[in-house]
Amino acid sequence: MEKVKMYTLSTCPWCKKTKEFFKDHKIPFEYTDFDLADDKERTKILEEMREYGANGFPFVKIGDKVVVGYKPNDYSYLMGLND
Repeated sequence: MEKVKMYTLSTCPWCKKTKEFFKDHKIPFEYTDFDLADDKERTKILEEMREYGANGFPFVKIGDKVVVGYKPNDYSYLMGLND
């Protein structure tokens, strides 16, 4: 199973729905709430997001693929849930 890592905002409803999607499908994931991170961590997050040309939340990295925004169909496809 691909490793799932995400950057979210603690107050973002789409970010909350994204976390719920992975919990509901029993897919383990790591996340960092950008708005609650310290300056050093925020800088690191922004650099990683820029590498992928992303500028929005939620930022979901599934293996080496990235999905920006709440896109459950994309998550399902990348996690092989549609098979």
